[in-house]
Amino acid sequence: MYKILKKEALNPTVTLMEIEAPLIAKKAEPGQFIILRVNEEGERIPLTVAGYDREKGSVTIIFQIVGGTTELLNHLEEGDCLHDFVGPLGTPTETEGYKKVCIIGGGVGCAIALPIAQKLHEMGCEVHSIIGFRNKDLVILEDAFKACSDSFHLMTDDGSYGETGNVCVPLNAALEAGERYDVVIAIGPLVMMKFVCLATKPYEQKTIVSMNPIMVDGTGMCGGCRLTVGGETKFACVDGPDFDGHLVDFDEAMSRARSYPEFELKAREKACNLFKKEVQ
Repeated sequence: MYKILKKEALNPTVTLMEIEAPLIAKKAEPGQFIILRVNEEGERIPLTVAGYDREKGSVTIIFQIVGGTTELLNHLEEGDCLHDFVGPLGTPTETEGYKKVCIIGGGVGCAIALPIAQKLHEMGCEVHSIIGFRNKDLVILEDAFKACSDSFHLMTDDGSYGETGNVCVPLNAALEAGERYDVVIAIGPLVMMKFVCLATKPYEQKTIVSMNPIMVDGTGMCGGCRLTVGGETKFACVDGPDFDGHLVDFDEAMSRARSYPEFELKAREKACNLFKKEVQ
């Protein structure tokens, strides 16, 4: 069993949990993910490692409450235990040899981008960070990004906090001014990553995206996380989750992603109704 050491609400729909998992903490690297089950009857869901403490033996996860399992997970409290917590899975994000990197995070994708930015900063890399949210109420991890960034932009679509606009506004400005990076790493909603790649492609700016679609087994056997990259079928759980953004078929990925929200909503409603009955 894997004990919840810490629970913190980062905003109304995003929660941070620190999980006691010493063996995973010993090996985890930025960009990798774990698969968990809340209870014995629960479904398996993948969550990217948002941080780790090797000495403490803990792994941090940050999740958005969108479906039944994340609703159930969010009802657990400090001291409760998860039934399964398996990992680390996936290929770590490449961080060696870079001198200047632009990290772009959108929404809850910032939880995945942060440990990458932190590791690069620790390695002496110049880190330029751009994080974006729909509005002020959804902002997460601002101070943590500031602490590991040489340049920092916080964007909100409605201008309620930080700068007005999406993450491509400061990115385009930097590229047009002649700024170049060893790599741009973009992590967030599919549409955000698509437009980041469209912005960087004319400049032949190397761009890596983290693809985190629906995963089931985490071994490539189920095929649920298949993607088309450079005309070839890839599986995010074993070939990624990082890929060359200029080769990813984002339209196909977004089409597949649109198949799931209705199921997630129904599963969450079912979980909420279950808790209401228990309270009564």
